[in-house]
Amino acid sequence: MHVTVVGNPGSRRVTLFAAAAVRAGLAEPEIVSWRDVLSGVPLRLRPGTAVRVESPGEDAEVDRLLRGAAAAAELGEIVGGRAWYTGFATALDRVADAARDQGAHLLADPAEILVMFDKAACHARLLAAGIPVPAALPGAPASWAQLRSWLDEAGWRRVFVKPCHGSSASGVIALQLGSGGRILATTSVELSGGRLFNSLRVRHYRDERDVAAIVDRLAPDGLQVQRWLPKAGLDGRVVDLRVVTVAGEPSHVVVRGSRSPMTNLHLGGVRGDLCALRAAAGRHYAEGLATCRAVAACFPGSLHTGVDLMFAAGWRSHAVAEVNAFGDLLPGLHVDGRDTYDAEVAALLACARAGAPA
Repeated sequence: MHVTVVGNPGSRRVTLFAAAAVRAGLAEPEIVSWRDVLSGVPLRLRPGTAVRVESPGEDAEVDRLLRGAAAAAELGEIVGGRAWYTGFATALDRVADAARDQGAHLLADPAEILVMFDKAACHARLLAAGIPVPAALPGAPASWAQLRSWLDEAGWRRVFVKPCHGSSASGVIALQLGSGGRILATTSVELSGGRLFNSLRVRHYRDERDVAAIVDRLAPDGLQVQRWLPKAGLDGRVVDLRVVTVAGEPSHVVVRGSRSPMTNLHLGGVRGDLCALRAAAGRHYAEGLATCRAVAACFPGSLHTGVDLMFAAGWRSHAVAEVNAFGDLLPGLHVDGRDTYDAEVAALLACARAGAPA
């Protein structure tokens, strides 16, 4: 079997997957760079090769090419999310066309990847499948004024406001509306001169004018607004789970704990004790994993998914916040001696032995 990876050469994701392939006895995967795909360089794929699509993130030139005319004026600026999504869709089409024309097969369905990168579409797919998800506003607010109006009509005082096409919590706001006009927006967004920038520091905005400026800047690229689910706590932190499914089954689980509403590890979240969480959740933990299997079944053309699973306070219920197409980067986490990439390569080889597509 031969594997080709479409990704950013030298990235941690590509390096870790290539190492897993070699450990399994496969040849070093060939790498097709996103820069070449986006620049129109013809893709050359061996007939029968398995093509893994990796994240295009963390490369400034790739980001510029994806956003096109809406490219960020400065590194880290949050702008052009819808343009990025359109560019990514075009790039995926090129990869899919090359795979079809040259007799290769993709390890993830491009259409499924795009659903996972559209929070509203992903929420709708999960809801239609009967999977527990937080309640969401039925549309995308076009401005802060409209968001305030819709929240007042719904009677919601605590919500998460999320860019439809963002990732890694970029632009996400945990919003709380209190009595007497009080407001608290917790976010990694840095507001500077009316422009928004990604930050590794979680900030708190209490001036409605600042919050309005952030929302009004994000709204043209599309927003999804989910009702805030109070999460279960462990060791003084709120927690949720990143559950990686491989070939439809939960494979690796990491507990993410935080003293802020943002549990992302790059924003100060910490890995928690899975054994302690399983003890606290009791039988509800198995129910949560069953939900993750159902999520994977919603994306049958994808070898793996990264499911963000939340348990509500008291542990008796749970919901899926998001599904990530590239949510398998959990370095150092081993189950039965395998990291996530080892598990994916093993599943790929098992499918090949069975004569079934991955």
